[in-house]
Amino acid sequence: MHLFYTPDIGPDDHYTLTEEESRHCTRVLRLSKGDPVALTDGKGTLFETVVDSDSHRRTTVRIIRALPGWGARKYRLHVAVAPTKNLNRFEWFLEKATEIGIDEITPLICDHAERKTLQISRMSRVMIAALKQSVKTTLPVLNEPVRFSSFLERPAPEMKFIAHFDPANKHLKDNYSRSKNVVVLIGPEGDFSTGELQQASGAGFTAVNLGSARLRTETAGVVVCSLINFMNEE
Repeated sequence: MHLFYTPDIGPDDHYTLTEEESRHCTRVLRLSKGDPVALTDGKGTLFETVVDSDSHRRTTVRIIRALPGWGARKYRLHVAVAPTKNLNRFEWFLEKATEIGIDEITPLICDHAERKTLQISRMSRVMIAALKQSVKTTLPVLNEPVRFSSFLERPAPEMKFIAHFDPANKHLKDNYSRSKNVVVLIGPEGDFSTGELQQASGAGFTAVNLGSARLRTETAGVVVCSLINFMNEE
């Protein structure tokens, strides 16, 4: 299935791709009139369409039907994670998390922060590409960076965890309940500070392990996404 991201798609029965997407459709994918194409608004709807006009600059498709909630899950996964010093690693996490399945990502500014600013527009492009590649219809929300203490003041689901390696902590899989909305905090490579761990505990977050290995920040994020999605598979 060839999927195009079209956030501005409206109620009309035809839609014209952008010039860039038109070139990709006709020159790269070599699609022509009558070929099936799928569109998504990034909000959960899949549009089944066929190419109606295969112009290299203005490819128009005819919408056959809309499928709201296509691929929807019964739970929400929110990962709040400290951005890595190496942006490529953080972008890798965003890409893989989008492919695997995640609903919301919040960059956390921690005491041991290695990076405090991000180009959200650039990060969003990485996620859009991953959305199309993995044929998903819901683009995860990417929030602006927020300080750790401020994040703890925000509303959170019943299941809320902070990843911190300690032999006394149980594994995430032994704490999470299937089909429940969940938020998981992941710290920088220098880990959360003692003060942050205490704040999180006071805010009702349960400290959990992600295994016996010491993981990089971006790897920990992917492990969380993989585990929560696996535990919720039918």
